[in-house]
Amino acid sequence: MAETSAKKDAQQRVDGIHAFRRELEHLAGEGVLILSNEQREQLDAHLDKTLAELARRFDVDVSDSQKRISLAMRIASALGGLAICAAVFMFFYRYWGLLSTPLQVGILVAIPILGLIAIELVSRREKTLYYTSLLALVVFGTFVLNLNVVGSIFNMAPSQNAFLAWGLFALVLAYGYRLRLELAAGLVLLAIYIAADILALSGGSWDAVLDRPETFLPAALALLGIPLLLRHGKQPGFPTVYRLFGLLFLFLTLLVLGNEGQLTYLPFTKKAVQGLYQFAGFGAATMAIWIGIRNRLTESVNLGSGFFAIYLFNRLFVWWWDWMPKYLFFLIIGLIALLLLAVFRKLRTGSGIAEAT
Repeated sequence: MAETSAKKDAQQRVDGIHAFRRELEHLAGEGVLILSNEQREQLDAHLDKTLAELARRFDVDVSDSQKRISLAMRIASALGGLAICAAVFMFFYRYWGLLSTPLQVGILVAIPILGLIAIELVSRREKTLYYTSLLALVVFGTFVLNLNVVGSIFNMAPSQNAFLAWGLFALVLAYGYRLRLELAAGLVLLAIYIAADILALSGGSWDAVLDRPETFLPAALALLGIPLLLRHGKQPGFPTVYRLFGLLFLFLTLLVLGNEGQLTYLPFTKKAVQGLYQFAGFGAATMAIWIGIRNRLTESVNLGSGFFAIYLFNRLFVWWWDWMPKYLFFLIIGLIALLLLAVFRKLRTGSGIAEAT
């Protein structure tokens, strides 16, 4: 697992070499630093040798075209996994009724186990994890399908515990093979489970979880807190995923309750609840921007800025749309957008100066 961090460091070094070469060209063009032909040949030879060695050892992208191809490979991997999941589902749907119950159960148990063995074998042979990610997506999809089919075979009542099983299985794949897509799926499923379980414990029906958005707040806070409590030295990209989905659950919950105050557990009037959560939404977005700038967390700054704008435009629409001329409404929205752009530009400039110093 440590090779993931090493590959990330190697990719950063490759990007640094390209940035160095571009800056060297600018300096030469401005007459600040001009190398002799012999010095430039020696430098280029050394840099080319370094790039080749990094590509050989870590399979990193040493050119822009390779980066674009790598992105295409990741997209193809995800689409391929989804397509194979659909093929498995269609196959079982067509022939499942012809099989006996013991054979059905045996197949359902065997498929995830065989899939995990295949993932382990493939992951040991490749560095990029493209095929590992594809297989993991297929195995996860079949596990979700299998649990549904088992429940149907034995006529089990639907339960929120299925989300717990699916979420934990996704996390096993994510942490076992350093897969962010499976981590994201696992976090979403576990958040749904926590919310549904809270609703069930409070006496409600777990499948009405979307009618009680406040039940997602504990999961959102937990996702934001985990990167602070657990070190992810072997999975350096995982804290970003935790923060991303923690903020998404938090902001979306505050947005819904700021508009639909009747969905709350709080013993206040609808208007009071809406005002409370609208204030909380602006406060949370502002805090996310401030913390993101302070700690150089891009996802926090981007989400905070985006939802601050969404909260603001949502309030302006509620306040002004019905009585203000439409041309004036959109003119004001445009002017406010320009003001926000200026503010965010100022924040961006300030954060750049802070990092430079």
